Amino acid sequence: MKHTNFLRPLAVVLGLALGLPAQAGTYDITVDKVRIDTGTFKKNGIGYNGSQTPTILHFQEGEDVVIRVKNNLRESTSIHWHGLILPFQQDGVPGISFNGIKPGETFTYRFPIEQAGTYWFHSHSGFQEPDGAYGAIVIAPKGGESVPTNRDYVVQFTDKHPHSGSRIFRNLKASADYYNRAQRTAQDLIEDAGAEGLKAALQDRKMWGAMRMMPTDIEDVQGFTPLINGASTQQNWTGIFKPGEKVRLRLINSSATTYFDVRVPGLKMTVVQADGNDVKPVVVDELRIAVAETYDVIVQPREAKAYSIIGESAGRTAMVRGTLAPSAGMVGPYYKMRPQPLLTMADMGGMMSGMDHSGMDMGGMDMSGMDHSGMDMSGFDMSGMDHSGMDMGGMDMSAGMPVVPSEGAPGAAFYAPGSGLIPTAANGGKFLGYEDLTARKPLYRDRPATREIEIRLTGNMERYIWSIDGVKYEDADPIRLKYGERVRFKFVNETMMAHPMHLHGMWTIIDTGKGAYDPVKHTVSVAPGTTLYTETEVDAPGQWAFHCHLSYHMAGGMFRKVIVEGGPS
Repeated sequence: MKHTNFLRPLAVVLGLALGLPAQAGTYDITVDKVRIDTGTFKKNGIGYNGSQTPTILHFQEGEDVVIRVKNNLRESTSIHWHGLILPFQQDGVPGISFNGIKPGETFTYRFPIEQAGTYWFHSHSGFQEPDGAYGAIVIAPKGGESVPTNRDYVVQFTDKHPHSGSRIFRNLKASADYYNRAQRTAQDLIEDAGAEGLKAALQDRKMWGAMRMMPTDIEDVQGFTPLINGASTQQNWTGIFKPGEKVRLRLINSSATTYFDVRVPGLKMTVVQADGNDVKPVVVDELRIAVAETYDVIVQPREAKAYSIIGESAGRTAMVRGTLAPSAGMVGPYYKMRPQPLLTMADMGGMMSGMDHSGMDMGGMDMSGMDHSGMDMSGFDMSGMDHSGMDMGGMDMSAGMPVVPSEGAPGAAFYAPGSGLIPTAANGGKFLGYEDLTARKPLYRDRPATREIEIRLTGNMERYIWSIDGVKYEDADPIRLKYGERVRFKFVNETMMAHPMHLHGMWTIIDTGKGAYDPVKHTVSVAPGTTLYTETEVDAPGQWAFHCHLSYHMAGGMFRKVIVEGGPS
């Protein structure tokens, strides 16, 4: 079945209409070379069913699906069903789940649909996903949606770059700031000196220089055109409504590297689902969707006018606008992009412990809270230090990594205090945080974890190497779990970038202090310089992937194989 965005077998539709048990549905997907047109540039890429517009697969909870994937490429491919609970052999990760799909071959996936909600699918081969190999999954619940709506739209974001994924990775390896178009200038130094004094401004520059970093190092890749459902702002994806209707927007972030801040100016968004799982409704003005996350939000436009769906990159380097309108052809208002945020020392996390401090004037830093044992202080100019300028208390350098300030406690914003990345809503309203999410119904009984595993997120921005516990994937042993245990993961982000961590095959419960009502997700974002606790019920035997979902971080080594030993008796 080609050139379609709605794939649902007639047998399933008839079964639903008659109230019969869901039958097995068969779906066909082709993987093709396509010509991608963003309105600002054209490029060769990869698409499903011959189109740059993402294919949407519509399933029914309880259905047994058969999905035939025909590879029309000249290279091997794969499809991973992101967030779906299924047998590991159907998970679609070459080298872990199966061998991949060779050129010209058709591979048949078969698995039951055991859940409902909004998910997505994408290639797990090379850089095919950033080149365009992604789509959406909408699974209708057996008993109908917990919050019914009049309209239902997928809103799938991505960051389309003129360069191919493989070329981007090569350029990043050659120079990590290759795509940083927001370099600090002499004018910035003049403005900083006027605000904080010349000495403080120069000392700040020295600190960043010693780390070979810039406070603008928020996004690895800039210069992209963001898209909604394969359409740029110029191409204007539009969803139709009638005034007074409730409209469900299924937000999906399929980007290679970009977090989006999403809002619909003039309308409140009621968040009803996170990563496919229902949450107690929470009304917000804006939310940040990490790479690979999904959120279902409901809006209710009451006026017969065009509203804008705005997706603004967290680094404020690009923005896309779609439209909600009472009739086709209307265009929502365009909004000016907000000022770019800057990283602070609070966002540096463990970067501080690996610094070469030789020749660095530390004037202005408050060293009183630091444990200097085991730390080579040669080259530090300690004379005339003003200890009021920077409070480094809480950083134990003797351990080689910081004691981070944000521990994922109830009400915590999940950003380090003093972070430059803490989001605020455009109109000063409510911005969604993980702490606002509460499961609508418990998925698991609340019980103590059987053990804790610390996952240190590590990397070297200058060399563009990313790792877990300082070890790249190809050099690492698998993480071994035992079927039936409940594992507590302690994520410690020692880098200056956020990492959306995705565990295949099993749910991730974010510890927000709500017990059985903690939110359950498939992807969790760990902010720079912070620690985040999650728990997982190990209920899926087999081999699974576990990785950062930023495409070039995953390729750079922030990836692990997870082996679940044992199984149900």
